[in-house]
Amino acid sequence: MRTRKSRLAALAMTVTLAALSVSIVASAQDDEGTTESAPQGETLKKANQTITSASRVDLTRDFATLPLHKGTVGEETVWFVITDVSDAKLARRLGVNHSPKLSNISLGCPACAQTVKSSNPILGEAPVEFEGAPDFSPTRTVVGGPTSFPPQSFAVGAIGGANYSPFVTVEGTGIVYNAPIVATGDGPFDVTTHENTHDRTLAIDTEKMTTDHLFIRGFANGQPILYLSFESSDAFTAVIERSTFVPALTDAPFPNGGGDPDSARASIFTFVNAKTGLEDDPPARGASDGVGRSQGLTHAMKGGFPGRDAAVANPEVLEVFRRGADVSNIFDVFPTNNRPQDRREYSPLWDLQVGVYSDAAVAEGLNGLKTDANEVRRFASRGLVTAPGGEDPLGSANILINCPALGFLESAPRGPRTTIPGVQP
Repeated sequence: MRTRKSRLAALAMTVTLAALSVSIVASAQDDEGTTESAPQGETLKKANQTITSASRVDLTRDFATLPLHKGTVGEETVWFVITDVSDAKLARRLGVNHSPKLSNISLGCPACAQTVKSSNPILGEAPVEFEGAPDFSPTRTVVGGPTSFPPQSFAVGAIGGANYSPFVTVEGTGIVYNAPIVATGDGPFDVTTHENTHDRTLAIDTEKMTTDHLFIRGFANGQPILYLSFESSDAFTAVIERSTFVPALTDAPFPNGGGDPDSARASIFTFVNAKTGLEDDPPARGASDGVGRSQGLTHAMKGGFPGRDAAVANPEVLEVFRRGADVSNIFDVFPTNNRPQDRREYSPLWDLQVGVYSDAAVAEGLNGLKTDANEVRRFASRGLVTAPGGEDPLGSANILINCPALGFLESAPRGPRTTIPGVQP
C-alpha cells in the first residue's frame, strides 16, 4: 500500500518549483546591506547574517537560502550544507560560523563525528564520500496530550543512519565541519511531506546548488536572533524542532560544558511551563506589553501546528512560525559577542537546559518571555526556575541540538556571558 508520503511524492516537483520561485526572486541590497522589500517579503540585511554564505534570509516565510553541496554514501547521492567550522580562516573563506569548540567533538565519542573522503582538503570543493546519511522516509507525527505538553504520542520524521553525524572531518585533516545532510537521492525531492528531505527543507535546486531551510526565531543576550535546526540527540526534541534524530550525539563532550573550552557544547535554554501565545496575540492576563509572548515546549505544542508539515504548500504553518510559534530557545553566547572568550564559547552543538518555573513564579506572572541566558541563571539562583521535577537545580538535560547561528534581527548580541555562583553554566 502506498504511504501518505509516497502518494504525495508526485506533487514534489511542483512544490519544489513553487518554493524555488520564493528564493529566486531576491530583494536588492545596497553596499551597506540595507533591507529592501521584495515582492514576496522582506530580506534580512546582509550585515546581520553570521552565515554570510546564505544568499538570502527571507523574513516573511522564515527561510535561509544556503549553498548546496553534493556527496555520496555508497551508491546513494546526498546533499548537504556547511554552517560552521573549527578553523577561523576557513570560516571566513566559506562564509560560515567559526566554532573552535567543534575540535573537541570526538573526545570520548568517536561516533559523534564521521570522517569523509575527498580529493580536496576543504569540504565541499570536490566530490565527498560520507560514511553515513539520515533516513528521511519515516513520517513525523505528534499528538498533544491533555495540556498539549507532554505529548500523547509522537514519532520522529528522520533518523541518522549507521555512522551518520552532521559533524565531519575530511580524511587527513583535523578540521571539523558542521555539514548536515538535508536531502538524499537524485530527485524529485519531496519538500511537502519530506520523504527524502529534511523536515525543515522548503526547496532544493540542484542546478543553482541552493536549498531553502526554515529557520527559528530565538534570542541571545537580550536580542532577537535567527538560527537553523538540523539534528537532535533526543527523539521528542527532534520532533518538536522538526529535525533529524541522531542518538549518537548524546555522548558528545560533555554535560554542563558551557563555559569550558574542553567541551564541544554550549548552553541553550528552554522552558516547560512558560506563558503561551503568538506575537500578534493579546498579552496574557496580567502581562504588560509583549510579556505574553513566550517560548518553550508547551508554547510550541499549542501554537505551532505541531502535527502539520512545514512546507510552502502549507503557508499557515510558515505564518505561525513567523509569529513566534517555534520553541524560540535562548542562546548563551553568539558569534558576535564582544569578548573573545565568549565568541570562542560559541558552538552549534547546544547542551539543552530545560527549565520549569516554580509555582510561585507562575502565580506572580514571572514565566513570560525570557531573552537572556544571564536572566535565566538569575531566576535559577533564586529557585524560581529548576530542572523538571522541581527538586534539582537547572542544568544539562543531556539533550543535544545542532542549531547553527544564522543572524540577528536588530542589534548584534554582544554579551557578556555571566557566571552566577552556585548555578550550572
